[in-house]
Amino acid sequence: MANRILIVDDAAFMRMMIKDILVKNGYEIVDEASNGREAIEKYAEHQPDLVLMDITMPEVDGISSLKEIKKADPQAKIIMCSAMGQQAMVIDAIQAGAKDFIVKPFQADRVLEAIKKTLG
Repeated sequence: MANRILIVDDAAFMRMMIKDILVKNGYEIVDEASNGREAIEKYAEHQPDLVLMDITMPEVDGISSLKEIKKADPQAKIIMCSAMGQQAMVIDAIQAGAKDFIVKPFQADRVLEAIKKTLG
């Protein structure tokens, strides 16, 4: 069975880019969310194997939703995505329980490497 992944990013083209990389490599996309609030709801609904989540989003940011998801499911596997120059946020994310982080713009091999490492 393919690993089930939830993609969270406020930019539709970013979600599309990630989805393209993942589908081509045999991963199943269970759903997409455009902000942290949706991410929390869709995580509870789908219980994916992994979440790829942007840090900077409207309504609820990635770090806040990471904390909420980890509170509900301490076993949740979440990889954060951030643009260049957000090192402090990346450190916050790792301390809050993120398994890894990927820097935008995405390199397909880096995305796949982070996912394989996180899922084991």
